[in-house]
Amino acid sequence: MNIKMIASTALACFMAAGAVHAEDALPTLKKDDALFARLPEAIQKSGTMISVNNGSFPPYEIVEGTKMSGASADLTDALGQVLGVKIEHQTVGGLPALLAGINAGRYQFAFGPVGDFKSREEANDFVDWVQEFVVFAVHKGNPKGITSLDTACGSRIAVMAGGSAERVIQAQSETCKTNGKDPVEVQSYTDQPSSILAVRSKRADAFFSSQAPLTYFVSQANGQLELSGVGQKNGFQDLFQGAVVPKGSPLAEVLKDGVKELIDNGTYAVVMKKWGLENNMIKEPGINLGGVLPK
Repeated sequence: MNIKMIASTALACFMAAGAVHAEDALPTLKKDDALFARLPEAIQKSGTMISVNNGSFPPYEIVEGTKMSGASADLTDALGQVLGVKIEHQTVGGLPALLAGINAGRYQFAFGPVGDFKSREEANDFVDWVQEFVVFAVHKGNPKGITSLDTACGSRIAVMAGGSAERVIQAQSETCKTNGKDPVEVQSYTDQPSSILAVRSKRADAFFSSQAPLTYFVSQANGQLELSGVGQKNGFQDLFQGAVVPKGSPLAEVLKDGVKELIDNGTYAVVMKKWGLENNMIKEPGINLGGVLPK
């Protein structure tokens, strides 16, 4: 099977899963007038907000053309109802372009979730609404024996370009060389589907990324893949992810209170469980909860 055929098969799996989940309708929510009044005047007048994403990040974001499904789509739909605005979605290529677009004012925010780290908080504020873990998706049977960062030396590891996992695995590659081992061959891709495709097509030995989307990808891989390194720090401290806004934006507090309302009324739990994300839930959202990324 060639690469295009594999990609088409993977996309079909993503959309089939989205279609199944789409049957689970969520209740209509009432507009919170107090939250609407706290939105910037320009947003109140237009009645819309633009949330940017950097491509498919299942099960949070599943992008097909201009349409998006997944947990983030469900939650932004609910959030828009609470805020009293329509939230539209736009896609850009890669995390750097996403952050640059937000800071340039082309988009109001990214709901993500995007990894929150102190280094990123210098230019942006994060409204954290999930906790995450970073693991490996490997070939069935784990033939390369990749169970941790230390066992990744000499292997081909796919990562998201510009993401925190890329930085961690690049540092591990240097550690491998320092310890007299073969370095990691780091393969950086702009989106999740391309990264997992590299593993399924055996161009990479593993994909190092967030546990939630990797769990989803493994479930859609027809027994070809499995998770490894679960339950370990893998170079990270406590990892929180969330929505992203420009530094100092008043939207941070509004989004936080909007998500809190979704948690309090039960919508958050319904959506997270619907997409198999119950292990990533947090009790209440927070601003800039992220830890320090390892050097």
